[in-house]
Amino acid sequence: MDNSDIIEKYFQDLSEVQKNQLQALGPLYEEWNEKINVISRKDIEHFYERHVLHALAIARFMDLSDKKILDVGTGGGFPGVPLAILFPTAKFTLVDSIGKKITVVKEVSKSLGLENITSLHQRAEKVKGTFDIVVSRAVTRMNNFIPWVQQKIVAKTPTGEAAILALKGGDLDEEMKEIKRPYQEISLSDYFKEDFFETKKLIYIPF
Repeated sequence: MDNSDIIEKYFQDLSEVQKNQLQALGPLYEEWNEKINVISRKDIEHFYERHVLHALAIARFMDLSDKKILDVGTGGGFPGVPLAILFPTAKFTLVDSIGKKITVVKEVSKSLGLENITSLHQRAEKVKGTFDIVVSRAVTRMNNFIPWVQQKIVAKTPTGEAAILALKGGDLDEEMKEIKRPYQEISLSDYFKEDFFETKKLIYIPF
């Protein structure tokens, strides 16, 4: 498995607590992956690059401090868990329809002492409350995703910004033509120099 040094290469203002939490992530996911397969065997070797750093691309684009964030289809906790480490004053709700994946999220959050995460075995449409930001990673096409979550987003928030932030890969031209809202497509190679990020994108849809 790669190590957390790759995170500190791009995020140099981490506290000791954050560094320790990030260093603990790898062994925790390795252990849980033996019991419940949430990350492919191939990808676990590149865990910090392909999962943690990938999730933190959102942090390069937007400061999530003090915001309420909904992570839809979080799987084993991405992008929500790394973001919760980076933004301890934000409140994260991580949801997935597969119960065993949420079990992993709960146990990892507990082990790391992440008190800003609520984990729910639920579909996004059933989640109560509203949020400033909705995040996701490769869940479904955006014209399917937006109707699931748009009622959960507060258009006028105390922090002044409401949006969907979706991590995606490949050529998105055809997919993004299907949606009728303004959006911005950011290449993650603008943030990170590793080859893995050449085809990776962040879609920003303001509300």
